[in-house]
Amino acid sequence: MGDARMPESALTDFVHRFEPAGPGGPHPTLLLLHGTGGNEDDLIPLGRLLSPHASLLAPRGKVLERGMPRFFRRLAEGVFDVEDLRARTHELADFVEVASAAYGIDRERLIAVGFSNGANIAASILLLRPATLRAAILIRAMVPLVPDPLPSLEGAVAFIGAGRADPIVTTAESERLARLLRESGAVVTIHWSDAGHTISPRDVEAARDWMTRV
Repeated sequence: MGDARMPESALTDFVHRFEPAGPGGPHPTLLLLHGTGGNEDDLIPLGRLLSPHASLLAPRGKVLERGMPRFFRRLAEGVFDVEDLRARTHELADFVEVASAAYGIDRERLIAVGFSNGANIAASILLLRPATLRAAILIRAMVPLVPDPLPSLEGAVAFIGAGRADPIVTTAESERLARLLRESGAVVTIHWSDAGHTISPRDVEAARDWMTRV
């Protein structure tokens, strides 16, 4: 989907929060994607921990599950509505592209930071719209879908924050996601913590260290 097909209304299509970069720089922009039940404010503190002077772009998921915002529908725990996932992925990618132009975001310095449902759709953007997103921090993410053929993710980088005690995302699922992204050409770092389906201080520390390297 090229820019010519995107209506300017795509910018207002998502309730979102944008905070410009701090002094100095250049700084990255963090695309903050919340988990189920979150909103555009949830991951702002995490963004500031990861990069105090980064600009922050935080949309709210448009799908409601029992009143809780999500980025795409699911049929059951861990069972995704793939048709809706595909449509929502392109919708969110369109928003990111329009917002980048509107806010002067350098897409070469854009890093998605997603937790759970937000991490899943960030991984989906990597796989379905690789030109939109080339770097991502995926905390407690699952394989969202397996495109056929796989995209070329040469030059893309991803950090996967996996929890050994996660009751939702198994260790095998985290490894499967890492393998899928690597098979597509991305450079993947997977960090294991003893936490469950939460964002732990160890996740934050490891992700911040990863950002300084990439």
